[in-house]
Amino acid sequence: MQETLKKLARLWMHEVNPRQMSFVTTVGVIWLGVCLLLLFGLANLAEEVLEQEAFAFDETILLWINQFANPVIDRVMLTVTRLGDPHIVVPLTCIGVVWLWWRWRWQIAAIFAITCIGGAVLSTSFKLLFGKERPALWSHLITETSYSFPSGHALGSMVLYGFSAYLLVQRFQSHKWLIYGIATLLIGSIGFSRIYLGVHWPTDVVAGYSIGFLWLSICIGLFQLETKRSKRSINSR
Repeated sequence: MQETLKKLARLWMHEVNPRQMSFVTTVGVIWLGVCLLLLFGLANLAEEVLEQEAFAFDETILLWINQFANPVIDRVMLTVTRLGDPHIVVPLTCIGVVWLWWRWRWQIAAIFAITCIGGAVLSTSFKLLFGKERPALWSHLITETSYSFPSGHALGSMVLYGFSAYLLVQRFQSHKWLIYGIATLLIGSIGFSRIYLGVHWPTDVVAGYSIGFLWLSICIGLFQLETKRSKRSINSR
């Protein structure tokens, strides 16, 4: 693990850093630090899950939240959680790809597609790898048949809505904080809905967010490299 982190640091310093100096001077160092912390946390969490270890605080948190359940909140959470369902996410992804191809460039549309498809592949692969069972502490309002770790809704919402927000900010800089605020609220609400509904352990949601954030970081890096390449191509004409 330490050797992998050293390689990532060398790659950042010698390859990415020289090409994105303005990005590094603003948020790059903080971003890299967050990614490294997430990698450390995920490595430890994954090791425990692979060994089929149970987290006592997972059950404690679920039972505590369930104390506040009522029909009104149930309806709200059911509505919110659907925003991370495949039958909503897939059409939104397709619409996003078509719109970006039409109004921006096909390269950006391709990166958006890779971002979303990659998130789905990561979610499915990790679920099959870890094979963790879902909570069964009370009768669920929805039925889920896949494995629990990591939360596909948390991972998918981080990737889709996070990258969509980032792209919107490129076009509407003056509304940056509003766009990021809405995206953060949406992503956070979807993850919380999975815990409230009892279909995921809190650590599943944390892992989903962490993996989604790391993948999102890579895809944003691809977008920035493509944008810089496009600018250099235009300037050289």
